[in-house]
Amino acid sequence: FGLVLAIGIVVDDAIVVVEAVEHHLERGLSPREATITAMQQVAGPVVAVGLVLSAVFVPCAFIAGITGQFFRQFAMTIAVSTLISAFNSLTLSPALTAWLLKPRRKGELIPPLPRLAYPLAGGWLAYRYLTPLAQSADLAEWLPAAAAWPDWVLPAGIAILAILAGWLVSRPVNTLLAYIFWAFNFLFDRLTNGYTWMVGKILRISVLVLVLYVGLLYLTYHSFVTAPQGFIPAQDKGYLLVNLQLPDAASLERTRAAVEHVEQAALKVEGVKHTVAVAGQSLLLAANAPNLGSMYVMLDDFEHRLDPRLSSEAIAARLQRALEEALPEGVVNVFGAPPLDGLGTASGFKLMLEDRGDGDLYALEATAQQIVREGSQCGELTGLFSSFRADTPWIFLDIDRAQARSMGVPLSEVFSTLQIYLGSLYVNDFNRFGRTWQVIVQADERFRRDIEDLEQIRVRSDRGGMVPLSAFTQMRTVSGPLMVTRHNLYPAVAINGAPAPGVSSGRAIELMEQISREQQAWSMRTEWTELALLQLQTGNTAIIVFCLAVVFVFLVLAAQYESWSLPLAVILVVPMCLLCSIGGVLMARLDVNIFTQVGFVVLIGLACKNAILIVEFARARHEKGVPSRQATLEACQLRLRPIIMTSLAFVLGVVPLVLAEGAGAEMRRTLGTAVFAGMLGVTLFGIFLTPVFFFVIQWVVDLWRTRNPIQDAQ
Repeated sequence: FGLVLAIGIVVDDAIVVVEAVEHHLERGLSPREATITAMQQVAGPVVAVGLVLSAVFVPCAFIAGITGQFFRQFAMTIAVSTLISAFNSLTLSPALTAWLLKPRRKGELIPPLPRLAYPLAGGWLAYRYLTPLAQSADLAEWLPAAAAWPDWVLPAGIAILAILAGWLVSRPVNTLLAYIFWAFNFLFDRLTNGYTWMVGKILRISVLVLVLYVGLLYLTYHSFVTAPQGFIPAQDKGYLLVNLQLPDAASLERTRAAVEHVEQAALKVEGVKHTVAVAGQSLLLAANAPNLGSMYVMLDDFEHRLDPRLSSEAIAARLQRALEEALPEGVVNVFGAPPLDGLGTASGFKLMLEDRGDGDLYALEATAQQIVREGSQCGELTGLFSSFRADTPWIFLDIDRAQARSMGVPLSEVFSTLQIYLGSLYVNDFNRFGRTWQVIVQADERFRRDIEDLEQIRVRSDRGGMVPLSAFTQMRTVSGPLMVTRHNLYPAVAINGAPAPGVSSGRAIELMEQISREQQAWSMRTEWTELALLQLQTGNTAIIVFCLAVVFVFLVLAAQYESWSLPLAVILVVPMCLLCSIGGVLMARLDVNIFTQVGFVVLIGLACKNAILIVEFARARHEKGVPSRQATLEACQLRLRPIIMTSLAFVLGVVPLVLAEGAGAEMRRTLGTAVFAGMLGVTLFGIFLTPVFFFVIQWVVDLWRTRNPIQDAQ
């Protein structure tokens, strides 16, 4: 992502240099003189832009945790590329402009391309596309002599004809393009004049503009606070996870049959490629039980799922309905893959309900199920479930140790016998068919189904005889949990779920905390884990980074301009990029997550870049004695074109992120939408607000200098 953003950023400085040289060429200067004059004007802005775009990422180096990992990767990529771009614009770009650009007058028609370019392009296109098409046709049918031609004759002939055609059309095409470019420049000059006139009118009502700016600041704050908050957007990773839970104490054989039935139902869902299922184990809960099952659902390749109806989210919804119909006696939950490997076992959230008092497990289960029921009734949560059961049937074996000792039966022998019959025991290995096989012993299924079967088990005594297990034990049916999970050393129950489509993870966390507070007893507490915990730990890190980034930019500009007041004219436009970026995110129905926050930091530097182009020139003109209003208008007229060109270059560079498809598209679209909308908005606001900021601040500075000439001199 950082490289895509860098592509749109690194060309900005070169555009500024080329545009400045082109401006002086239109005034009649030679290429060398135009380049020298232009570099005297734009060297300062280029250096300032490079320093600002590098300084804005300095705070990112001090962020800890997973958030810092994301920010640092972008920071290093963009900061280094920006410095290289600034160095290139101060060295190579001036040399190329002096060599490649030709002198011309304003409004003069100049062919956009040399005539030789058209024959070369025609020859390459013919060789690349027409030659394979001609070779696939059967020329011998209508030109028998072609069968005797060497292999190189046909490509060479087509290329020669294409070169001649390119040479013939070069003049009219060049003339047509020259008129098109002339018309564009004519219209843009009229647009520039209209923009300068409008800025002049706006400067007359600067006070009203500042009042409007204060209102926009409040709107920015309100949007930032109320926007849906997220962390890492859910991704379509090409597979889904399914968790199955049959009634308590269901046999493994029944679970295996249910899993096979569910597999067949899943394969009938459109977009499902194949499945991998496991009975007796829950990969989502990391637990083994005879009534649990798991299934990986592999989806079709991304190129076959371009239709929005075949996205992983849409397939998961259809799969959930299909599996619920296929397994009415059990509980089936479909989850997406975790957004990043290692951050949880599935998408969504995981809440741990802890019992920190002396309550029993039945109360813990009841509270968890009540939270699930209340959350399921809320339309903003989906897939809520808890697999904890406190009343799973068990067979309790009560051993009379004194009776066993009197019969000469060691307890170790009892436990070993139970393990062999009911569990399994590894004995040894043997070699057969070129492989090594393990010998594992266990009682057959039909001999360990009921309590009567267990009573028939015999244990060897130390006298060599076989004693029935019922002689010194009593068996009875009890109930209890299959397993007890502990979180922070307390008995706990896991509640899994996910936000409904269109609901942010921050909103889901808020709802779950509210429901938990209403349902849990005084001795119970809730703790987040996995991805939700990381999101909460991130906290207000983004706000701190934004504030520090603005401070660093201000200090860099203060050092550059040797002034504490002038950098304010650059910094004040920064909130507008956040306002427009959040607006674009909301219109796209996305949330403010870690990738949009990275985009915010990038936009801070880009917003300052556009403002620097105006402020730097206006400051230079004002220092030469030009009144601040006239200097502002001259800066607007001269800098509008490079501002528009650099902004459009960046906006068009991030279009592939906005329209991304395939693996990881969710992250790219989130970042692309944020910077796309933010750059468009801050360009529109900046070209009107920045002149007002400079004019007002410079007026205040001039007034202060007039009233305090001695202090100013000191």
